[in-house]
Amino acid sequence: MTLILENRSRNKESSLTQALRQIQQLNSKIAVLEQQHLSYVQSQQNLISAIAEICVSPMQEIEALRILIYRGEAACRQYLRSVLVKQRKNS
Repeated sequence: MTLILENRSRNKESSLTQALRQIQQLNSKIAVLEQQHLSYVQSQQNLISAIAEICVSPMQEIEALRILIYRGEAACRQYLRSVLVKQRKNS
């Protein structure tokens, strides 16, 4: 009887230890995701600032934002480079 109770106690402790380890792993993953999200937000804010600086017309700004939303950051940066090249050619 005592042996059965000790085994149950060990199993409960083992389950609690496993649960605690899983919680710690999840907290670690959450921290990594939060840092990645902050980096992403900062990158987007920098890109939006670049859009405002580079684009000379509201239509260019709208196009840049559309590209950012639908095609992503790399495509938006490529569009902004093309706008800069056109501006230099026109200057």
